[in-house]
Amino acid sequence: LRKRLDMSPIPVNEYMQLALAHPQHGYYMRREVLGEKGDFVTAPEVSQLFGELIGIWVVWVWQELGSPKKMQLVELGPGRGTMMQDILRAVSRFRPLVAGLSVEMVETSPTLRETQRKKLAR
Repeated sequence: LRKRLDMSPIPVNEYMQLALAHPQHGYYMRREVLGEKGDFVTAPEVSQLFGELIGIWVVWVWQELGSPKKMQLVELGPGRGTMMQDILRAVSRFRPLVAGLSVEMVETSPTLRETQRKKLAR
């Protein structure tokens, strides 16, 4: 990062990409940052209620859209995948929604992507 800053001014998006996702030095790449042993705890890690409420909202939106056969659910920065797990638990009783649901999780950390894959494969 220092070498890049010495070259010229750096756009915020490039700075954030380097600071958070650099393969060797990025904040999310070097250690566990979530949870009690990390730097912060998010609402889904404290209680399943937050994710389940979002799941109920997803069902409501799906119904308001006329119950489309296909729907995409995208989570940005999903961490360990806890919130998505809670959302999917809440929508699981709505079979037509689940049958056409495509879930995408956008995560920069390979370690967290693997954690998500394991958690959501259950």
